[in-house]
Amino acid sequence: MIHTWSIGVADDHMGEEILIRTGDRVRRHPWWLARARLTRALLARRGVHPPACVLDAGCGWGVTLEALEAAGHDAFGLDVSPRILAHLDRPGRKLIEADLSRPLPTDVETFDAVLALDVIEHLDDDGGAVAALANLVAPGGLLIVSVPAQPSLFSEFDAIQGHRRRYLPESLRAAFNGSGLAVESIFWWGAWMTPILRRRLGRDKAQTGDDPAEVYLRHLSLPPWPGPLVLRAAYALEQPLALRGLLSTGTSLFAVARRPV
Repeated sequence: MIHTWSIGVADDHMGEEILIRTGDRVRRHPWWLARARLTRALLARRGVHPPACVLDAGCGWGVTLEALEAAGHDAFGLDVSPRILAHLDRPGRKLIEADLSRPLPTDVETFDAVLALDVIEHLDDDGGAVAALANLVAPGGLLIVSVPAQPSLFSEFDAIQGHRRRYLPESLRAAFNGSGLAVESIFWWGAWMTPILRRRLGRDKAQTGDDPAEVYLRHLSLPPWPGPLVLRAAYALEQPLALRGLLSTGTSLFAVARRPV
């Protein structure tokens, strides 16, 4: 069932056509699957265990939402795109249509954890979105935010997704100013990917008139077998290092913040 909190323009944040046409590729892509596994492990590490109530804000293709459901969490998916929500809708699934650039309701239940995974970089006012999501966190609960990292890596792939920016630890921390949450940690993820992305900068430029969804799919292309298996292994090997904060660089940053009891 889909509940409506507010109605926005999905294309202001990320083109709906990209969301719909790339879903099959994304749902089996090693990066999204690895991020979902990392998120589940992070929740458990921070004491959020099933059947905790978890909101996946900006759930997009539903990869993390499905992982939360499979783990036994009481999971809710929120997105601005009515088309992607309709695609995800099924009996028993809890979905919310809302635009994070608009005020969120104040009379709704709070959550043990709120996730905003690769969301706030799509918004002009990232701090406003963090503050709004913070109000949905129950006392003692968590807000977990992930973002693309390193402004020097900003590329066509960012632009076509509607990214406004990439982050450094200090700029991600600044997005929590005034949220009322205590930032417990900020850590890197995707260190092994950094040199690969640097080599790809400037390559495979889209041409005028190119279909945005096709350009996006091109950036999601995987190497031939056993390349995908190698990618999955690399993410699996790196995950414990990321969770322990032992990486000094990466293509993504995660922030974990808690609402005081």
